[in-house]
Amino acid sequence: MKRVNVADALRGFAIFGILLMHSYEQFNLFNHLVVDNKLLMFIDAVLGTSVPFVFAGKAYAIFALLFGFSFFIQDNNQLEKGNDFRGRFVWRMVLLFLWGVINSIFYTGDVLVLFSIVGLLLVITARLSDKTILILGIILFLMPLQWGTIVSSLITGESTIGPKLFLEYYYKTIPVLTDGNLLDMVKGVYNSQLYSFYWWTGEGRVFQVAALFMFGMLIGRRKLFINTKENIIFWRKALVIGIICFLPLAGLTSIMNEFVENEVIRHQLKIILGCYSSFAFLAFLMSTFILVYYKSSLGKYLSKFESYGRMSLTMYISQSIIGGFIFYNWGIGISAYLTVTTSILVGLGIFAIQYTFAYYWLKSHKQGPLEYVWKKATWIGKKK
Repeated sequence: MKRVNVADALRGFAIFGILLMHSYEQFNLFNHLVVDNKLLMFIDAVLGTSVPFVFAGKAYAIFALLFGFSFFIQDNNQLEKGNDFRGRFVWRMVLLFLWGVINSIFYTGDVLVLFSIVGLLLVITARLSDKTILILGIILFLMPLQWGTIVSSLITGESTIGPKLFLEYYYKTIPVLTDGNLLDMVKGVYNSQLYSFYWWTGEGRVFQVAALFMFGMLIGRRKLFINTKENIIFWRKALVIGIICFLPLAGLTSIMNEFVENEVIRHQLKIILGCYSSFAFLAFLMSTFILVYYKSSLGKYLSKFESYGRMSLTMYISQSIIGGFIFYNWGIGISAYLTVTTSILVGLGIFAIQYTFAYYWLKSHKQGPLEYVWKKATWIGKKK
């Protein structure tokens, strides 16, 4: 199957959104300078609301969806050559795990390790039927662990939330970010990985990512990214359904505390509704992107994200390095001097640097530098 440019553009858009969110969060420091000026306070409030609204839980979800799609492309291309890619993909996930550990040295909220672990599910399910994949994806998307916790709470009467394990390790990482050097960051990888692990499992991200992998693989199987009349109709329907579902789900989330007293149930419902509403908005956002890309004169602007998306691993890890250098103490450590607005502007500056690099690099190379290393390592030992 030939390269699908709209998928590259979408992936670039997702990496851009992840960068803006990380910059807004100051790469997990949340150490914004508070201003007294009314105008600056207003701008901070606008950007501090709008950037998370558009990208929080959605940008990385698009990234996850496209991960499942990319697996299908790679697996399908090898099947057409008479090869079984699944063994190589397992090795590829081992390499991705190592990339994630390296990324964790510079940024405490890495997602590559999670992708490398959950990605093994793609190997297990790769030869199942479309119907089975869809059913499995829906079951995972419904967040069974969260519903099971709710049922258990109803049966036992448990209503008090225990200590959140991820916070223990998050608080251990903060002094390293604010006062440590690069060697301290290396030593702190263990705590940052445990922080991420407990956050993934406690906040439902494992099931959500697994479901998105399944849906991404299905999109590849059904060729839904190809510009056909039938697919355009599909994405138009997805757009309408997404916005119709998002509005009541978002509204229900905002008023849930008024109706649910049990803390355990309230917390789990917040996770569930957050997942559902984010996916609904994701459907709207992706559909809009695809329809504009294919059917609007503005699509030429969205296509500019293609080079950025083709180098997603390079861009993801390098934004951690640049962002860590700007915000953390091992670099210039200026987080305390940046407002919400200036933190986001830093993200836009990083994007400008990365985009320029990607644009000119791909003029003379087929793929990004880290993508090249990852590909070479994936196929190490294979006879030509």
